[in-house]
Amino acid sequence: MARVSLLTLPLAAPSLKKKRRWPNLGQRLLPWLLPFSLFVLWWLASRNHWMSEQILPAPSLVWSSAVELAQGELGSHLWISLKRLFWGLLAGISVGAVLGAGLGFSRRLERLVFPTFAGLAQVPTLAWIPLLMVFFGIGEMLKLVVLIKAIVVPVTLHTLVGVRDAQPKLREAAAVLRLPPRLLIRRLVLPAALPAFMAGVRLALSAGWMSLLAVELLASSEGIGYLMVWARQLFMLDIVFVCIVVIGVTGVVMDRGIGWLDKKLVHWPHPATAEIRRAPRYQGWQRLQPWLLPLVLLAVWQWAVDQHWVDANILVSPWAVVKAIWSGLLDGTLSSGMALSLGRALGGLLLGGSLGLALGLLLGLSRTSERVLGPTLSAFRQIAIFAWVPLLTAWFGLGELAKWVFVGLAAFFPLFIATQRSVANLSPLLNEAAQVLRLSLVQRLRRLVIPGAAPGIFAGLRLSLIYAWLGTIGAEYFMPSNGGIGSQMIGAQQLLRMDLIMAGMVLVGLTGALFNLIGQRLEIRVTRWRHA
Repeated sequence: MARVSLLTLPLAAPSLKKKRRWPNLGQRLLPWLLPFSLFVLWWLASRNHWMSEQILPAPSLVWSSAVELAQGELGSHLWISLKRLFWGLLAGISVGAVLGAGLGFSRRLERLVFPTFAGLAQVPTLAWIPLLMVFFGIGEMLKLVVLIKAIVVPVTLHTLVGVRDAQPKLREAAAVLRLPPRLLIRRLVLPAALPAFMAGVRLALSAGWMSLLAVELLASSEGIGYLMVWARQLFMLDIVFVCIVVIGVTGVVMDRGIGWLDKKLVHWPHPATAEIRRAPRYQGWQRLQPWLLPLVLLAVWQWAVDQHWVDANILVSPWAVVKAIWSGLLDGTLSSGMALSLGRALGGLLLGGSLGLALGLLLGLSRTSERVLGPTLSAFRQIAIFAWVPLLTAWFGLGELAKWVFVGLAAFFPLFIATQRSVANLSPLLNEAAQVLRLSLVQRLRRLVIPGAAPGIFAGLRLSLIYAWLGTIGAEYFMPSNGGIGSQMIGAQQLLRMDLIMAGMVLVGLTGALFNLIGQRLEIRVTRWRHA
């Protein structure tokens, strides 16, 4: 009997291996389940004419359009957009690196310049577009300036932190050793600042790609954004589908490329070597220094208007902007527009944020759900938010529903990603404690999961607030209506009412800063037990 079992063991081993392969095969097929189901549903809907072909083109039509476009104009439009992005990145990263390094090296320069820079950065890139369209028209200079604005902010902020706050202990050692400036920069500052700089470049790439698509949708005669608008106006949604896929694939390639470059350049352990310190409290004259540059800029601005250096139709005085804000709030034009925009932002936040929180909890708690839904949602996330505008307007029109859906889409991903990562990274001991205590799912969520993941969830909520506000301005740009601060700014740009454009910019920037402050306060208040 022993001989028989020993002889049969080698023969039984392959069958055991085959049995082990099938679970692995099933796990590998899980990520394809949702895309395949969506494709089958799409095919059935088009085959059975559940929706008009103008609203939902058949997969075969989209494929034939993709093949035809690939042989013709798609490549030229994409190449034009990528060239614009390249020059914008080159200029924006160069300016941001120099400005961030200067602010990081000099405390005095940081006190003088950074408050003004931070104040201007609070005005989102979208809010600058109507003003820049008046200054630069709709040509290539407009695209370049918009890209530089979008790219400079993250690069400057991250470079500033990298140069100023990284590796404080090594700075002390360098001071003791009296290293010359050349060696200090080459051996200490550059390696220390590189991780933060690369993180800023990664964010800048995403912000630049999104801003470029926005300005191409609004004011362009070529580029991938223009191709989408042209196809949407002719109700050729097959071309819109192709453009959305191309934009998503391009986003994935660029993100993977910058991630690969980051790993190649930053190949040493670095997260634990950075230390971000609180800003020191200024005394006496130092308290006035942050106000010097804004006052000088306002004085030069007013002087230029008084001396008629610039046409009054192009540049109005600061006092005219203040009067426009005051009169607009008193007569109800700006106040009603702001109220309507805030309602859309909060409604979209409720819609997208609730879905993001629910899916984040589901994918964070269930590995199977993460494998089924995660890859598809990750692919959708790579599609720049404004690429959805032509499709949403074709499906939902230009009314309130389309705006709410767009704002909800903008607010969905920040809260979803933050919730999923926070829940997935919770200690395994919490699961063991829940099993020992025999907690129900509701009790587990209320007493263990949500309190443990609260810091990450509320950080995501703060980002969702900001993105919901940006999405509201974008929705009002691309889906014209009779109200909303974004629609008022576009209308003022068409009438060359520079005072109203700048008044809208100020209100949009202040509201965005207020949303950020509310999110921070809410995050601190809800997670105050962490600081006890």
